[in-house]
Amino acid sequence: MRKTLSNDKVHQTVQATVTNFHAEIVSEIEKTIATHEWVIVGMAQNPVVAKARKMLDARGIKYHYIQYGSYFSEWKKRLAIKLWSGWPTFPQIFHKGILIGGADDLEKYMPV
Repeated sequence: MRKTLSNDKVHQTVQATVTNFHAEIVSEIEKTIATHEWVIVGMAQNPVVAKARKMLDARGIKYHYIQYGSYFSEWKKRLAIKLWSGWPTFPQIFHKGILIGGADDLEKYMPV
């Protein structure tokens, strides 16, 4: 399991900020992965996100796509998602509510 800073090492005044950092975005992702079999969370102008979407499209797999900005916009929202999931890059791909990783992981996850 990935190491995270324990709550007893985070000052009380900071804990609320950490907890509430774009909480509405995290909530949106949680609701989406609870209601769709496949979810791709991505960003505009990212060729790796496009690669993942093309893989599912080529197999005729329906998925829900959520996009948060591009390289220079909405980066704080994407940061909140990364902090929540622990996955450092986009896309973030979920299958049946489970994070399976990014595009390369999707390739390994899906047999040819």
